[in-house]
Amino acid sequence: MHRIRELRRDEHSEAITIYQQAVLSCDPKLYTQAQKEAWASQGPALALQLERGRALASEATDGGVLAFALRDPSQRLSLLYCHPEHQQRGHGRALIEAIEAEASEDKLGSLVTEASLISTPLLLKLGWRIRWREELLIRGVHFERFNLSKTLNPILS
Repeated sequence: MHRIRELRRDEHSEAITIYQQAVLSCDPKLYTQAQKEAWASQGPALALQLERGRALASEATDGGVLAFALRDPSQRLSLLYCHPEHQQRGHGRALIEAIEAEASEDKLGSLVTEASLISTPLLLKLGWRIRWREELLIRGVHFERFNLSKTLNPILS
């Protein structure tokens, strides 16, 4: 069982480090070194998103952060990253399910996201649907990602 809780403000720099480590450790079959370096360079820009959005953390037994997810704005899953040493252990699934539950409690009818080649398979397993494929440049380097959505069942009060 994963312990999911709010990401605290004093953990934002730790979350940015997890983001950068996760990106730099991506499978070279999915992303080139140039893509990983361009992507990881965006880390400092996450500080504003973390301040503005609603972030959750998957907590280690010692209280540290193993993975995190962010809704920003409220109807968008904007970040989902796990420390490389803790990937493939259900943290992403637990965070997505918690984000979906919170969004349902907030009476949102759906969530959207732009997902990497890494997170798209997990999101599809959890019932998300691809709306379209996107291409973008980060620091002049080409990337492909997917725009996905999921219809939720809002909790009515």
